[in-house]
Amino acid sequence: MTEEKTEVMNVEISESMIRNLIHIVRGKQVMLDSDLAMLYQVETGNLNKAMKRNSMRFPEDFCFQLSEDEYETLRFQFGISKEARTCKGGRRYMPYVYTEQGISMLSAILRSEVAIKVSIGIMRAFVEMRHFLANNSLMLNRINELEVRQLEYQKTTDEKFEQIFEYISQHEESTQKVFLMDRYIHWSEPNYQMQM
Repeated sequence: MTEEKTEVMNVEISESMIRNLIHIVRGKQVMLDSDLAMLYQVETGNLNKAMKRNSMRFPEDFCFQLSEDEYETLRFQFGISKEARTCKGGRRYMPYVYTEQGISMLSAILRSEVAIKVSIGIMRAFVEMRHFLANNSLMLNRINELEVRQLEYQKTTDEKFEQIFEYISQHEESTQKVFLMDRYIHWSEPNYQMQM
């Protein structure tokens, strides 16, 4: 796997950097408007204004606004700063996210050399991620099967432990007897026989 790098206005952008900005929301691979604005070297508000001016090009499966719960989940999973939303001059609305197709449309409406070069790098990163997921789907299925078997095994083990503890609690009365005889302490231990 060769690492493609795109140099935009003296800023080098690698595919691995772009891959780290791709998130899964509603089962789709998306990028946040603020991350795209940083890559395209425009203000986030201007990026979203361009999208709204061309809303016919951005159906729901190309671009959508996150709910508060979705944004909070992303914020906790990836360390997105809350300050960006609350500081003066910061975000006052829930962010928009763009799918691969939406990003392609953005490069068409932004019409700058930077947008074209960045979009090419982003498209390559999306393609690389699709290849990775396709190549590793068999491994992911096996891991899921192992997790299911592990959970089943854990459940049966827990049930057996519950039976053991229940038996012990029912027969706790005669566990150990201590008595004093001729200034010595003698221990008497019962014989346990458990049936399972």
